[in-house]
Amino acid sequence: MRNIKLLIEYDGSRYKGWQRLKDSDQTIQGKIESVISEMVSRPIEIVGSGRTDAGVHAKGQVANFTVKSDMSLTDMHKYINHYLPQDIVVREISEEAERFHSQYNVKSKKYVYNIWNHWIPSAFERKYSYHVPEKLDLNLMQEAANLLIGKHDFIGFSSVKKANKSTVRTIEEISIVKEGNMLKIIFVGDGFLHNMVRIIVGSLLEIGLKEMKVSQINKILQNKTRSDAGKTAPAQGLFLEAVYY
Repeated sequence: MRNIKLLIEYDGSRYKGWQRLKDSDQTIQGKIESVISEMVSRPIEIVGSGRTDAGVHAKGQVANFTVKSDMSLTDMHKYINHYLPQDIVVREISEEAERFHSQYNVKSKKYVYNIWNHWIPSAFERKYSYHVPEKLDLNLMQEAANLLIGKHDFIGFSSVKKANKSTVRTIEEISIVKEGNMLKIIFVGDGFLHNMVRIIVGSLLEIGLKEMKVSQINKILQNKTRSDAGKTAPAQGLFLEAVYY
């Protein structure tokens, strides 16, 4: 049995997220599984490093599947990309050790959230960023972001309704970088709860607009209450940039 690893990029605009759904074939996982199953003439399930929500994009999603096949990696790669929709691409394919697992072996992930920060919107960036026309105080935003670095219970910054599993995560980095009119908020951490990055972004934006105080960050961490945090930033600005093993 061969263990095949995929490095995948996708435009999530028209999909209902990564995870396969019983009532819809408009998922990233479902599209890839369908193509691979046709390729090897048997049902194949792929395992992703984690879920991305509807409308979220990826430049470095990782998945793996096991298969009995003599097909070369090059032929697999060409077949999969030929039959996938144009907004899903397998960038790299490799054969890994039997024990490699794209989800359980993850050490950290990198997400990037794009904000188009100019009073004039962009016709081209609108699908891949959140338009914020107002001027933002980036120093306040970075000051607030620094309070989130480290090991915390992030349930107040998530859409998790009931915590059956631990909601403690470690954020290694939150950097705010301005590139022309594009503002990039870069996150690196050992894992992220449902909507966690987008809720943090929404909170940082409210701080940058001076609608929320920096001290509110500590209150959210202490009270663990979602309603204390900012709005959930829209999905189209979020990219899963890389997964580290």
